[in-house]
Amino acid sequence: MEEILKQVQAGNMSVAEAMAQLATYEELGFAKIDHHRKKRQGFPEVIFGEGKSADQIEQIIQSIQTEGSDILATRVARDKAAVIQGRFPELIYNETAELLYSRQKPRENENGSYIAIVSAGTSDMKVAEEAALTAEAFGSQVCRFYDVGVAGIHRLFNNIDGIRNASVSVVIAGMEGALASVVGGLVSHPVIAVPTSVGYGANFHGLSALLTMLNSCASGISVVNIDNGFGAAYNAVMIDRIARNANAPQ
Repeated sequence: MEEILKQVQAGNMSVAEAMAQLATYEELGFAKIDHHRKKRQGFPEVIFGEGKSADQIEQIIQSIQTEGSDILATRVARDKAAVIQGRFPELIYNETAELLYSRQKPRENENGSYIAIVSAGTSDMKVAEEAALTAEAFGSQVCRFYDVGVAGIHRLFNNIDGIRNASVSVVIAGMEGALASVVGGLVSHPVIAVPTSVGYGANFHGLSALLTMLNSCASGISVVNIDNGFGAAYNAVMIDRIARNANAPQ
């Protein structure tokens, strides 16, 4: 900012040019793209694809790429993704997670820190993959522990060492949502619980799992909204970054 003001004072930059460079967002008419979010929070703006047309998403992607930021778009249906990839073939689409994202460069991880993505059943994989791919897009290492629900708890115990060694766990479950409480009682790191809408009628589209997780008797559990794998991963990455910085070689 100081440099821009000096250029204006010296007559090397007009006021209009300075205002354009100092603007915190770009006005597209239907959207205001927050280009300063990465500076404030460490991550660029993420596109929520549901309810947006393919053309709107394309314009937002173009704006974000102009600033040199990676792309992550959530809840993008397959037909919209196909149209968008026609213009941006470098983007990757994961149909299970409904995520459209930039190809990630391998990141160094000197202390071996990772996020455990733990899901109760195969039916929870859509939410689990949204969480896993989001965390990877934001630069964290991920280990997946899928189909380890409490109905066959020996499957969880067979994988518990890998889960315990993570910096943070994202635990995803539908039905009654008991898995988060069980994992929370077995690990010494934060657990982020994600209720899913998987289940029969009395599950109330995830409400029963949400209430179970909110009323967990295990300590250290935080809960995000139903099917919100993205939100859980976002928080997990922030925790993982703190862990990586704390354990980084001096």
